[in-house]
Amino acid sequence: MKAMLLAAGRGERLRPITDRLPKALVRVGGEPLIAWHLERLADAGCGETVINVSHLGEQIVEYVGDGRRFGLQVAYSREASPLETAGGIAQALPLLGAAPFLLVNADTYCEVAFAPLLAHDLGALLAHLVLVPNPAHRAQGDFSLANGCVGSGSGARYTYAGVAVMSPRLVAPVQRGAKAPLAPLLYAAVDEHQLSGELFQGLWQDVGTPERLAQLETQLAART
Repeated sequence: MKAMLLAAGRGERLRPITDRLPKALVRVGGEPLIAWHLERLADAGCGETVINVSHLGEQIVEYVGDGRRFGLQVAYSREASPLETAGGIAQALPLLGAAPFLLVNADTYCEVAFAPLLAHDLGALLAHLVLVPNPAHRAQGDFSLANGCVGSGSGARYTYAGVAVMSPRLVAPVQRGAKAPLAPLLYAAVDEHQLSGELFQGLWQDVGTPERLAQLETQLAART
């Protein structure tokens, strides 16, 4: 299974850091965020990865190169301006192919095991989401989860971790080159009972603000 790393965003809330550096290259624990993902993908047996780039994207291309130093084969999907998540995926489909792929937000830190996800069989479903307990900045959560089925019920809710096994069919409504968010497509798939999921309770952080970046740095430093 191929993987796709989403790395095209501007990181507005992480300014002024992201005025000069793409969010995926922000360092934490001594490494750029994207390096953590690439190393874990390679360790999990992933061979090919697609990275979408836009804002300061050539810095990512220069850092990662063809991926060989990470043990991967890397291709790039370039966006003249960020196309948002679903738009970025749709733009990258010629590189991803027709089979399901592992999707990872490059601006998160996540220690979920990639190997089982790379081997996950979607069957007829559109996606399998990794969910996490709700962080303080998203206390309402995104989805419910019951018996491996992702829903919008009134029970306990969890936050989408930015990690999923996804069928290209999920973004079929999105025209290549068009801006499109992912959330409406996920909620539509929920209504059609087309999403499965799992709960991850290990270390995960959406590095969306300087405060969250500092919090993650503290957590990682405490281990050493």
